[in-house]
Amino acid sequence: MTDLFSATAPVSGPVRVTATGTDTASVPAPADAGGTRGWQPPAGIAPRGTLLLLPGRGEHPLVYERFGRRLSADGYVVHALDTTPDDNAEEILERAADAAGPEPVGPVVLVGSDTGALQALHTAVAAGPRLPVGGVVVAGAAPATEVAEPRPGPAVGTGPAVGTGPAVGTGARTGADSSTAWDDELAARTACPAHRKRLTEDEGFVRGRLTAPVPARLLADARPDVPVLVLHGGTDPVTPPERARELAARLPRATLGVVREGRHDVLNDASHRTTAAVLVLWLERLRADPELTPILTVEQGAAL
Repeated sequence: MTDLFSATAPVSGPVRVTATGTDTASVPAPADAGGTRGWQPPAGIAPRGTLLLLPGRGEHPLVYERFGRRLSADGYVVHALDTTPDDNAEEILERAADAAGPEPVGPVVLVGSDTGALQALHTAVAAGPRLPVGGVVVAGAAPATEVAEPRPGPAVGTGPAVGTGPAVGTGARTGADSSTAWDDELAARTACPAHRKRLTEDEGFVRGRLTAPVPARLLADARPDVPVLVLHGGTDPVTPPERARELAARLPRATLGVVREGRHDVLNDASHRTTAAVLVLWLERLRADPELTPILTVEQGAAL
């Protein structure tokens, strides 16, 4: 019998989930990227929890519009915060509490991508009674130690492979050099055609930040005593998957999901539907039982 998210990973080893999928839908670029953004469940659907999302390097809240719409459709209130990698836990707590409101629907879950993932862990440790954090989602965590540039990775479409041109974020470029650097960054971030198009057209997105140094305070280990879902791309060229496995093994209550052939921006990658579905399954278990007791198990070979 194979359990679907059947156990919380002990410190000695995480649970592993694999996923794959594609998406080619068109997503328009935002006209205004600034400010915290929110998505509410459809009328008539009672909220099932509150997600507070922290963007990563170069990103802004509306980069996660597709994610917010999808999770809100499943009944979760989603707030993408207007934070930067330089914001400390106290600053993030203040913004998160303001966005969530005085009586947020639980569970309250911090979701972070890239440096936002590390910030989510540190913020959960510091939260205390100011914000009732019941869980954390760590997506494509930035390297826990400084990494100068992405490792070589597979090419996307007709663009060059990651690492075949100049390193991402190494300075201003013009002409062909600038185009190559952007192709490299896109290839490192995502294989999703829709998201690549959106980032390319997005005037609020800051190119070249993917290899900016991780703030020193985020390099310290943070181990919140709440359930943590670690989602990571299996071919992430920015943070090797081994780092995600090590992180999950250090956390006291972690579940690890590895997306087959996934890149760094795992919430906005080609398998974003499968990743969102896995996240909803985890959230539903968290709602029902903080110990993450299985709701449904799949038995191999059983008649349906």
